Amino acid sequence: MSESAPLGRAIAALRAGRAVGLEDQKLLAVETATAEMLDLLDPGRRAQLLLSGPRAAALGLGNEREAADPDAPVVVARCAWLGQDEALALADPGRDLDRAPIGPLEPVANDDDEVLGGAIELARLAGLLPALWLLSPETDVTASLSLSGLDRPVQATIVARARLPLDDIPPSQMVSFRDPASGEDHVALVIGAFGGEPPLVRLHSECLTGDVFGSLKCDCGPQLKQALRLIGDAGGGVLLYLRQEGRGIGLANKLRAYQLQDRGLDTVDANRRLGFADDERDYRMAAAMLRALGIDRVRLLTNNPNKVAGLEREGIAVEARIAHHMPTNPHNADYIATKQSRSGHLG
Repeated sequence: MSESAPLGRAIAALRAGRAVGLEDQKLLAVETATAEMLDLLDPGRRAQLLLSGPRAAALGLGNEREAADPDAPVVVARCAWLGQDEALALADPGRDLDRAPIGPLEPVANDDDEVLGGAIELARLAGLLPALWLLSPETDVTASLSLSGLDRPVQATIVARARLPLDDIPPSQMVSFRDPASGEDHVALVIGAFGGEPPLVRLHSECLTGDVFGSLKCDCGPQLKQALRLIGDAGGGVLLYLRQEGRGIGLANKLRAYQLQDRGLDTVDANRRLGFADDERDYRMAAAMLRALGIDRVRLLTNNPNKVAGLEREGIAVEARIAHHMPTNPHNADYIATKQSRSGHLG
């Protein structure tokens, strides 16, 4: 059995609305649970509600312990009125301006931040809102794992590769890698020939709305097309297409963030109101994919210093950073300005 098998089963169970175990905690995701399942697993209505620190802060809650980490998860006491529908209304920020006030809510002290933080991370890996029911320790679960299972080594094994002819691009191959934990496929587009020189490399996070449908809310689609052209013009290189939709929060949560942006929040504040960090991506898989392709030095096409740091932390030498700017439009000018002013993107 692979090290990632328990994590994969736990992710699948959470997405299916089933209970999972993490160390001594028994968890049920608020987003996918049904009222019937919650009643079955918690007939005494004793389950408490776990929220991420950023989401609790957005709701005006705080951890009452002195000098508490503002990003630490917050446990909310169960009360008579707090059921599955009410919990989902609290977890989903898209409902914040449409629902009547809910409360009062009472945060309770906990001394298990490491495990509860792991529970929030597990929800994020599953692409779900960072809100879970904390069930009785005696609850039967569909899958269980330890904290160490969340920190599994990232593996990048080539699953398949084939030639992929592209318009006005040198001869190319697409190489598929599978994440054994999530089952998601990441791909590398290997373009042309780059000999012994550090290849020009682009790390491109999946963006269904921009890459496929041409959304004007971001610059992802134009960045993808321009990156392919620049790599082709350089004679060769690699584009990694990473399954990190919405800065790592998933498609559904990205669309929730769009709802909040339509109400005046910027990208960073929308993610925080959802209960996530500004950017949930990491680049360990990208580094592992490059190593599997025999690449340990790159020239990186990016404006994002986190990508440079992420690769170098994993042992990939970034010998040059090449700026990658696109023209703005009326729909994405604020988004791009926010990336520079609040997310540290470079010129």
